Amino acid sequence: MLEDCKTAQERWGGVHTLIDRWLDQRHDMLVTLVDLREFCDGDLSAVSKERIDAFSEALMDYISAGHFEIYPQLREEARAFDDREALDVADKLLARVDASTQMVLDFDNEYATPARCQRYTDRLPGWLDKLGATMTERFALEDQLISRLHAVHAPSAADVAKAPDDRSVRTD
Repeated sequence: MLEDCKTAQERWGGVHTLIDRWLDQRHDMLVTLVDLREFCDGDLSAVSKERIDAFSEALMDYISAGHFEIYPQLREEARAFDDREALDVADKLLARVDASTQMVLDFDNEYATPARCQRYTDRLPGWLDKLGATMTERFALEDQLISRLHAVHAPSAADVAKAPDDRSVRTD
């Protein structure tokens, strides 16, 4: 019986950990973006396919984690709390996020092969500037999504402190 009575913290604590990992992934992707952008300030012909691929892979991993792990978990949490308003907000925010996803896919396609990398090297700084601006907007939307669909349902520190200690519950 006790196993069926999970607190919100027990049930959704894993979502918080998942979000933390995702935000770490966001940071790592940004470091890769800045590194590539700074490298482009030098000799563009020296930019390697491997360096572009490292950034593209970090970017694709980040957006994939959002679409296939984070957003569904956040929506599930809102459904579990029967938070219709949050789900409506999520629909609107995710529609705006999808536009940036298409740009990321276009970038990945443009630099998918060595020949395309060589042919479009001169476009790379412009792409990185556009992606930087687009991702900044995307991060703001994702942060709103997290705030509305997860943070609002997470128990406060005071709630956790008031929760009974399960070890003191007798089951005999």
